[in-house]
This record gives sequence, C-alpha cells and structure tokens, in this order.
Amino acid sequence: HELALRALDTSPELASARDALAAHDARVAEELAALDATHRIRRARRRTERDRVEGDATRLHALDQESRGDAAERKRLEAARAEIRGPMAERVAAFERERTRLERLRADESRDLMKRVHDTYAISNARGEHRPLRELFASGEPPAGAGDCAGPKLLGQAYRLALRPLALAQVWWGAPPATGGRHAGTFYPSCRGKCGPILPHMLEGLPVEEPPVFGGGPIASAQPPVVFEDAWLVVVDKPIGLLSVPGRSGALRDSVQTRLRARYPDATGPLVVHRLDLDTSGLLLAAKDEATYGALQAQFARREIDKRYIAWLDGVVAADAGVVDLPIRVDLDDRPRQIHDPVHGKAAITEWSVLERGPRATRVALIPKTGRTHQLRVHAAHPLGIGAPIVGDRLYGRYVDPAVAADQGIVAPHPRADAPRLMLHAERLSFVHPHTGARIELERAAPF
Repeated sequence: HELALRALDTSPELASARDALAAHDARVAEELAALDATHRIRRARRRTERDRVEGDATRLHALDQESRGDAAERKRLEAARAEIRGPMAERVAAFERERTRLERLRADESRDLMKRVHDTYAISNARGEHRPLRELFASGEPPAGAGDCAGPKLLGQAYRLALRPLALAQVWWGAPPATGGRHAGTFYPSCRGKCGPILPHMLEGLPVEEPPVFGGGPIASAQPPVVFEDAWLVVVDKPIGLLSVPGRSGALRDSVQTRLRARYPDATGPLVVHRLDLDTSGLLLAAKDEATYGALQAQFARREIDKRYIAWLDGVVAADAGVVDLPIRVDLDDRPRQIHDPVHGKAAITEWSVLERGPRATRVALIPKTGRTHQLRVHAAHPLGIGAPIVGDRLYGRYVDPAVAADQGIVAPHPRADAPRLMLHAERLSFVHPHTGARIELERAAPF
C-alpha cells in the first residue's frame, strides 16, 4: 500500500488532472473578473441615466431590465463553466478517493504490524519476571517505539546478561533538538508516554529512591495572601508548590481554587480566571461570580490583560531585549512537556528585556502576549528563543539539587539556585475592572 500511494502521488495522470482543473479555474476567474468590470461600467452608466430620466417610467423600466440582464449573464457564464468543470473535478476526486482508501489500508496494515511487533516484546525485571509489553499499558496499545528507548533497552540487556544494575541516568549530548528543551550535559528523566508504564515494572526487585519533590515542599495551612479584593473579584499571591486548580488525581486536590471555594462558599462559576504553573509564584486573578469570570475571560481572549514576570535565567544573555515568536504544543510522548512545532503548534509570543546580569545568570522581565502552557519556560530555554532556561527549571533546564551539587562539585548557575524552586514569579497584573471600568494595576515583588 505504501508503494501504491507513492505511485499514485507521482502519477502523471493525477498531475495532469490537477493541472487541468487549476487552469480551468484560473480561466474562469479571469472571465468573471472581466465580466464584473464590464458590469461595473454599465452600472455606473445606468446610475447616471436614472438621475437624468427621473420620471420616465418606460426608460427606468428598460434600465432595470438591463440590470437584471447583467445578473443573468453572470449566472449563465458560471453555469456553463461549472458544467465543463464537473467532469474535471470528478476525475481529481476519483484520485483523492483512491488515495484515501489506500491511506486507510496502510494505517490498518501498520497497526496490525505494530501489534505483531509488540506481541514479541516480553519485558523483564530484576526478579526475573516477564510481562507482555501490552499488559503494561492501560489502553493495551503501546505507542510506536515503546520498549525501544535507551533506558528500557539498557535494563533489558543487563537482565539478559545476569547483571544487577546499580544506577541509571540519561544525559543529553550534542546540539538541542529543533523542538527545544534539551541541553548538552544535562540529565533528563525518561519520557512518560513510552517509558512511564514500562520502567516501574523493570525496576521491581531493585532498590529505587523516591523521585525528587520539586516546588516549595509542604504548603503552610495559611491561605495565599490577598493582594486585592472587592465584591466581585480577588487577586492572591500564589506560593510555589500550590496548584492553581485541582489536578486530575485525588492526591492533587489542594489548589488555590479549592481554598478560595472554601473561603467564598457563595461564589459561583469556576473562580480562577487564569493559571500559574505549580512551580511558579505570583499574582493570580479569581472572580467571585460567573458574570465577572466571563468578562475577565473575554479580556484575556482579546489580550487586554497585561502580565509581567520576573525570572533568573541560567546563563549570561548577550542581547538586551527581544521578542520570541515560537509556536508550541504538548509533547505527546512526554506530557506535560511542551515543544516548539512551527506546523502544528499554537501561536506563542513573548516580549523580554534584561534587568540585571550576574557572572552566571541573567535577571529578565518577561511579558507574555499569549497564554500557552509553559510558554515562558519554553521561550526562555529554546535556542531560537532567549536561549537560556529559567534557573531551577526541571523540565526545560537543569535543576541543581544542593546535595548533589555539593557531592559532585557542581557550580550552581545562580547563587539562589540552591532554593528548590523555579525562579519565575508573576510580578505584575493589569486589567480593566468589569464593573467599575477602572484600570486595576497590581504588583507583588519577586521573592528572589
């Protein structure tokens, strides 16, 4: 089917049919444009003559008939050309239908082949237990390439050689990929989509450390500080480590939204108007009723709400200011990581300027003009963006654990990098009050 598709795509008959249809459409467009130009001249003449013969019913009727004749002339031309176009379009459509049929057959064949390949995979662990690859995925259908990543293959080879793995780490080497988010010499966890379901089974029987906890650790029971409040809305200073809205799992229910719901039991609507990442601190806007929420959401949609963030970047940035315009989308194999994708990504624009330069880090102001997930983090880290990840960014940069840094002699990128947090803070928020019409401008200085 792949060969048949290639043959169809390079078929002289298909190319000829498409060219003929395109040439016909171009000729018709020229004919209609010429006819429209003639009709415009006639309309102008009729308009002048109507003013001149006002009251002459016979002549006015003749002018109306001429106007209707022009409209009929255009319809006749369109109908005649459409009759010619019909068989030509059907010829192209027949090729397209055949292509669609072959694509479906190829997809079915590819799925069947992938199933047969996956059925040959038996995933081992340190206890000598084996499980079919499909059993490890909730859907029963592993993604393409599952089991072929470096981590699982290294572990599998160790078990086959009767070796006991002592440690495993994955480091990126070389230039970053076009999608961004990787830096030479930096360690990264395995991907979630392919390796996430496999590695827990493969590591059974080995002593495994608990994964590091990022963010600010346990959050105090005190409510997020209120920066502004009236009868319709409230703005709080979200601490790091606290979600903006509840997560999908039961273990991630605590959030700003949850706490505001408890504080304002009579509030209606979703409350939280926008979001900040778990590891980001700063100003967060919430509405106490659904109408206010809708009005503020509309301001966000029209890009009328201004936000400014403060961040420390890992590295010395040479330029003083700039604009990053890089479309981004979620990495389907490694959620929640976002990647740069100029074809399928959503538009994302960030203005930035340097505030301070240190020996190993740069303090910047970031002004997002769009509100994509992880936008500032991707735009900071990507080589086509600012080219320096935010200090403490565990997804797009390098997180330096204090204990590891001391043990290995790693130089922290910034004097404050020993703080277990992302150095990103939503410092300023400006919007029009939906009820009073006043411009509200709020600021909360970054704690770093």
